[in-house]
Parts: sequence; C-alpha cells; structure tokens
Amino acid sequence: MTTDSGPPAIRVLIADDQPLLRHSLATLIGGAPGLTVVAEAATGRDAVRLARELAPDVILMDIRMPGGDGIEATRDITAGAAPSVCRVLVLSMFELDEYVYGALRAGASGFLLKDAHPAQLLDAVRRTHAGESLFAPAILSRLVEHYVDHPAFSAAGHLHQLTARETEVLTLVGRGLSNTEIADTLLISVKTVKTHIGSLLAKVAARDRAQLVITAYEGGLVAPRVT
Repeated sequence: MTTDSGPPAIRVLIADDQPLLRHSLATLIGGAPGLTVVAEAATGRDAVRLARELAPDVILMDIRMPGGDGIEATRDITAGAAPSVCRVLVLSMFELDEYVYGALRAGASGFLLKDAHPAQLLDAVRRTHAGESLFAPAILSRLVEHYVDHPAFSAAGHLHQLTARETEVLTLVGRGLSNTEIADTLLISVKTVKTHIGSLLAKVAARDRAQLVITAYEGGLVAPRVT
C-alpha cells in the first residue's frame, strides 16, 4: 500500500495461535499510520508459508504455537526459507531465558512481552523494520548479564579500532537509544548514525544490533543497571 504523502506502509504478518489476540493486534497495527497487516497465521508452519508467499517486512511471532513453534519458524524464515527482508519480532507472554536465547539464536531481531504498552509495540514494529533490535527492559538486562557471564564472542577487544564518534554511537546503542534518538543526541543525521552502526558491526564482528548492545556492556561503555 502506498500513499501520495509518504513511503509504502510497513507490511506486517501476525503469527499467534490465539484468535482473539491476533484480532486485537491486527486492529491495533492496521489502525496505525504507516502500518498494514498483510496476513495472520495460527501455526509456525503457516507463518513460514505466508512469509515465503507475501514477503512481509516484519513478522510478529508468538513462541508457543502448534504446527511448529515460533523459534523453529523464525529459524526457517531468517535462514533463507523466506525472503531475507523479513525481520522477526518475537512477542511472548513468557520471559523464560530458554525462549529469549532460542529466539535470538534463531535470528529474531527483538523480543517483547505481550503485556507491552500498545505504543511500545507499534514503536517496536517500526524500529524492527528500520533494522534496530528492541527488547523489553527486563529481558535486555538479563540478556546482557547472560552474555557478559558467558560471552558468545569476544567483541570488546576490538574497541580500540573505533573512532571517538563510533565509541559515542556504540555507547548510546548500549543505552537502548533508537537511531533517531542517537542523531538528536549527537546533533548528526540519522543517515550518519546508520553509517556509523554499519561500521561498528564490521569492526567488532557483531552479527546485529543486539550484539552491539552486549559489546557496549562488555567494554565498560555502559554500566549494568542495578535492580
């Protein structure tokens, strides 16, 4: 869908086995500016099939579903079974570590809980489409603790390669700021922020923005939150 006054709407696929929740999410997303729901799936297999057929921009993926769970479906989608433009945002009522880590290993771009505020969910869809990783605050804290204690890669050792500006950007990424917020903070353009993030990913050999967040913590650029 396009409009005369803006870019094409972000196309969203909703995958959840609960009809009432799917309807509620479709109503919320379909009524938001710049977003449109292209399909709904009740199983993991349907989510993969529809992702292949429709190539949505963002997939809201439940974890526990019949016919192939959300983690398995995410793995199939991000591994190339569906167009690579699809980004997966996991939406679950469970914050169990095994689900979070399983979803990230499968290639999910973010993880939110189903009790998230509607505005937070809509923001997460837009940020996921923009290539940003987004996590519920409690999940992000636990994720960082897990990887600091059990690092999956050694990225902090690459920090000496960064320019002063790249270090500033990485610090703000670690604090959870969006590209727009980073641009406003540093008085630079969003395009410049994206360029710096691309350089950061290459220099620290990070797979995605989630690993950049972890790198900022491992490197001491951001202090872990005290709870």
